[in-house]
Order: sequence, then C-alpha cells, then structure tokens
Amino acid sequence: MTAEPVTAGAAFDRVLAVADAILYEGYLLYPYRRSSAKNRIRWQFGVLTPRAWTEARGVDDEGVAGSAEGWWQQTECLLEASDESAVWCRVRFLQLRSRSVEERSPEGGHRAVDRLRIGSRLELAFDEAIPRDFDARIVIGDALNGERRFALSAPGGQDVEALTDDAGRPVGRTVSRSWPVDASVTVSAARCPTAPRLVRLRVRVENADRTTPPDAPRGEALRRSLIAAHTMAAAREASFVSLLDPPGWAEAEARACSNVRTFPVLAGPPGERDLLLSSPILLYDHPAIAPESPGDLHDGTEIDEILSLRTLTLTDAEKREARATDPRAAAIIDRVDGMPPEVMSRLHGAVRSLGPAPATAGEDAGKGVSEDASPPSRWTPPDAADLPPDADVVVVAGRRVTKGSRVRLLPQRRGSDPQDMFLAGRTARVEAVLLDVDGSRQLAVTLEDDPGAELDRWYGRFRYFSPAEIEPLADARGPE
Repeated sequence: MTAEPVTAGAAFDRVLAVADAILYEGYLLYPYRRSSAKNRIRWQFGVLTPRAWTEARGVDDEGVAGSAEGWWQQTECLLEASDESAVWCRVRFLQLRSRSVEERSPEGGHRAVDRLRIGSRLELAFDEAIPRDFDARIVIGDALNGERRFALSAPGGQDVEALTDDAGRPVGRTVSRSWPVDASVTVSAARCPTAPRLVRLRVRVENADRTTPPDAPRGEALRRSLIAAHTMAAAREASFVSLLDPPGWAEAEARACSNVRTFPVLAGPPGERDLLLSSPILLYDHPAIAPESPGDLHDGTEIDEILSLRTLTLTDAEKREARATDPRAAAIIDRVDGMPPEVMSRLHGAVRSLGPAPATAGEDAGKGVSEDASPPSRWTPPDAADLPPDADVVVVAGRRVTKGSRVRLLPQRRGSDPQDMFLAGRTARVEAVLLDVDGSRQLAVTLEDDPGAELDRWYGRFRYFSPAEIEPLADARGPE
C-alpha cells in the first residue's frame, strides 16, 4: 500500500516547531563553517541506513535513543481508544542532497572544483538535505484486525543553477543531486490484556533500500538513508497515555512498551493528550521551543545566548565561509548580525519554575491529598538533622548518605530529565554531596554496573539526583 497525503487538520502544527528542531538537530553546528571539524562528520541522530550495509557492520544497539545507526526504528505507545477511533501518522526525515560546484571553462564546458570565488562571493561544495513528510491515516479497528503496511518513496533528482558575476557573465554552476530513498511503515495495534480500555499502537519504520552494497563507504550509504527520522501521531476520539508519567492503572502496560531508537512523548500544550511525538532524541512530555528563541541554531543542547554571542565574534572571513557553506548557516549569521539589543537581552534567561513553597507537615494536617500528589519527601533538611548548612552529607530515611554511600535511584516522575527515567531501580555510588546555587542539594553519582564508571570518576563526569530521588541501601553509611 502506498501512503497517500491525508490531513489531520492543524493538529501537527502545534508541534511542528519542536519537530523541526529535531529534524535539523546537528544539521550544522557552530561555527557553521564547512572547514570546522565538527561539520565534517555529520548526520548523527535518527539515521536509518540500508539494511545490508547496517548488518555488515554488526550494529545491534536497540536502545531508545537514536544516536546509533540502524536500519529500522520502532515506536510503541498507549492510547485510550475505541475501534472507530482514527490516528494520523506522519513520518518525517531528511534526504541527503549533494551540492557540487563547477567552474565554466573558456570553451564553455564545466569542471568540478571545491570552491569558486565570484567577486566578494564564495561558493562551496557541501551536502545539504531535503525535508520529507509522509502521512497515513489508520482506523484502530482495522489495525486491530491486522497490520497495515505503507510504502514510502522519496525520488532522486538533479538541479542545476547557473552562477554569474556582477556583470551577469556566466562563470560556473552548482549541481545539486539526490538519490531515491525507499522506506516502509508498518502499523499494528492490540488491546492490552491487563487494561482492556488501552490499545498498544506500534509504528515500525524501515529503510527498504536494496541497492547499496554492504561494503559501500558511509557517505554513499547516507545517500539512501532516512536522516533524523521521527514520527508524529494525532488521534481523533482517542487519548494517548504518557509513558514517562503513566497513571497507576497503566504503569505495567507502559513499562511493557518496546521503543527502539526512538521514544514517544505527549506533544502539544500541557493537558492535551491527542498528539504524540516520537523522537530519536529523548524529550520531556509536552516539549516546547522557548518563546525567547528568535530562530533555530541547530543545537538544542546549547544555550541560544552563548551561541549567538560566539557567532558575533566570527571574523568577516569566517562569516563569508559560513554563508557559502549552506543557506541555513547564512540565515543564522544574518539573523545574529541583525539582532536588536532587546531580543539579545531576552536570551539572558527566564524563570518559569516559580511556584508556592511546599507546605510543611503541620500545614498539610487535615487536608486531602490528590492521587497525583508526589509522595512525601524522605530526606531531612540539614537544620532538622543538626547538620551545618554546608555539610557534605544528607539524611535520607534516617540514614546518613555521603561520599561512598550506595544508593538506589528513584527518579521523580515529574520534572526529571527524561533520560534519568531509564535509570529507575539501578544502584549507584555517591561521589559527592553538592550544594546548588539555589541552596538545594544534589548527589553526584556513578552507576555501579557501568563499565565506564571508573573513567567517569577520573574525569569528574557524574549523574545528579536530589536526595528525594534516592533510597539508601543497607550498607550505606550510618550515623557516625
């Protein structure tokens, strides 16, 4: 079955900004120049390479993050739905397009060159990408009766653009070429045995290319790969269930979901459950682009203010190379160069986490507690534990926890880093008890079963948890 364009109304528009940030994450990094080492090895997230090429390299990582290449990815999610409910699925990815530069000879022919200078303008050969979207509509009842398979195909092609000098004389041309990309999407559904009101929906995306030789270089394999592949889903008369923070009655089914090289989170405004984004980069539920951000810098892990200030320090020659590297790089340079002071000042920071202070035990007396309330904290503040404010020890469940203590990790459901949720139940060793700038305490830990823990300890690279997110183990250090 071939996927045909269908419409989900404006549903996907609510998450398009975040989805675009995922699509172009790492596309081009500061200093946005082709000559930069970090822009010579590209395409790192959600890359679905041809099957034979992938298997020849023995790639077998099936984690939830899409930082390792594979020939398929799988999303499993839960939704409360009837047989008549409908789901629109949208698969998005980048298709590689190679741009070469050719210089015109006196005889009128052309020869390939690495770069071409035309007056003050510079043209460079570089790999670009074309965004691709494919939609399919699924009725839950149909998917319950058997899997639905869709064939996707992005055609290849070639575009030629003439280059002229300031006098309008032809001096060369750019040739942009792309290669066909073939993929398949299989959608299936099943009622959950322990929670019949739930449907487990599975979307599997595969690279269907059969033309790339197993011994081809990576650059050739990328031509027929799905880059930054991710899936969005919009439901009608149905509601998705958070896998990061499921209700108690759905916890077992949420844990049973199998997500490979991608992970689904609730998308759209908080409180809404009709939209899902499954990304190769781990996200929170309801991710959003900061309203202060004036545009994509293709590096969501960095701070807009820092990147913008660094971009302003580039020399004129560096900016000229960046503009010649890629149109998106040129847009970043132009946007930062023309950024008004009031827009730059907004990048300095914003506080969104202010809220009422947690009530004390006395204030809670006689009050009802909702089902969504977090469990009472088991750790004792320093003043109540007769410890100095700068003590490198905390008391949790009556036990003193300090450097060297063994603990079990229990990340909070709300407000935790989504990657920490996959460490729940793992044991760790405390490397330090730190005082944060806001007066709160954090425990720096290394995982006990991590083969790289000793190296992390030597480098000082730790994972951080609050005292409320750990359970002291039996051999944790007791009162001295």
